[in-house]
Amino acid sequence: MTTSAIESREFRYTSPEGTTLVSHLALPKEVKGSVPGIVVCPEWWGLTSYPKQRAEELAALGYAALAIDVYGDGKVTDQASQASEWMSDMLANQELLMQHAKAGLDMLAAQPEVDANRMAAIGFCFGGKIALDMAREGFDLKGVVSFHGNLSPKLPAKAGQVKAELLIEHGAADSMVSMESLEQFRQEMDAAQVRYHVDVYPGAKHGFSNPVADDRARLNGIDLGFNAQAAEQSTEAMLAFFKRIFG
Repeated sequence: MTTSAIESREFRYTSPEGTTLVSHLALPKEVKGSVPGIVVCPEWWGLTSYPKQRAEELAALGYAALAIDVYGDGKVTDQASQASEWMSDMLANQELLMQHAKAGLDMLAAQPEVDANRMAAIGFCFGGKIALDMAREGFDLKGVVSFHGNLSPKLPAKAGQVKAELLIEHGAADSMVSMESLEQFRQEMDAAQVRYHVDVYPGAKHGFSNPVADDRARLNGIDLGFNAQAAEQSTEAMLAFFKRIFG
């Protein structure tokens, strides 16, 4: 697959209620016309190097990508207790969470290199939930990809409201997001007549796409695990999905 040079930078903006969000913008260096924009929603650790890396990989393939700060002030941690506290605070005020996600989407769509009619969102773990809830809210997205994401809804999808097509990349050995949760997700999306596809990777644990998942598991005593095969296959599935939905 051909890759190109990129440019990336810290990207600061303010959400409607006044939070300073410190995100990471990555663009192809030479843009002819306008390119699709992809919002990258991070794991509960915050905007660490991993979502930034994923944004830069997308930029190298010709997309404009914004790895978004959802907590504010660019906060990051490697401690599950702190991450859980921050995530719980956001889940207790999901309107605020969606405001932060929408602010990132709007800022990316407004960039001169970006085709605002060809937008998508991807997310990892907590970020998978954020991206899926963006779709459930009816944000102007062509597609959403969730990698080992929390599938529980802020509010269940309603028929006619979801504009995005969804791609779910799930690990069969994920002890944090059960196969029962996946079945409930299928039922939710079937009821709302949403277009979606699910890939399940045998033996893959929660966090399977992130190369530091094993280190985080050891540090925090939680059930995460990197799976190189699932990581590669899920990335290939995402890129094929984007190629199809963006035309």
